[in-house]
Amino acid sequence: MEKKSYKGIYIAGFIVLLLLADQFLKVFIKTHYYLGEEYFVFGKWFRLAFVENEGMAWGWKFGGSFGKIILTLFRLLAVIWGTFFIRQQIKKKAKTGFLFCIALIYAGAAGNLIDSMFYGLVFNESAPYQNIAHFVSFGHGYANFLHGRVVDMLNFPLIDTVLPNWVPVLGGKEFTFFDPVFNLADSYISISFFLLIIFNKKFLGDRKISA
Repeated sequence: MEKKSYKGIYIAGFIVLLLLADQFLKVFIKTHYYLGEEYFVFGKWFRLAFVENEGMAWGWKFGGSFGKIILTLFRLLAVIWGTFFIRQQIKKKAKTGFLFCIALIYAGAAGNLIDSMFYGLVFNESAPYQNIAHFVSFGHGYANFLHGRVVDMLNFPLIDTVLPNWVPVLGGKEFTFFDPVFNLADSYISISFFLLIIFNKKFLGDRKISA
């Protein structure tokens, strides 16, 4: 008798936990911080800084209002396709490490998709230095469906200094590494890509990935 596989349940549970962590932190920041507020957690190298972005991950933007809709729809299609892809890979008995990497990408896309689709409908406007957002009646928020802004809050300014004058072009200017503000969903995707690059042979071997 063939042993029953619980990989599908484990992967689904992993995705749910990732999404809960991502949304819990976003909602907490959205309802406790005014826009632009920041709080240093560990010295000066890790801070929570509430920003909202209109477009892609890591604060990148694309094409204004129309671009926002395109990106949100792209995320939606990616999540739908990802659902079938994960199920297919489980049936093909893909290695557990590979499945968890795909789950990270899936949760990252879904986490930011939730913001884009619904946050504009259920939150009022966040404003710099004055207004902390709260939940409102569905549809009475700050934006229409698909126009919600993604909540970012994680910042790791590991190096914050002024470059020496002898450095070409940038000499004498302030330099921060790592400057972008991001969220857990962004980090899920980035971590997954790093793991796939590092453990490519172990996860895939000579196996080809088919959609």
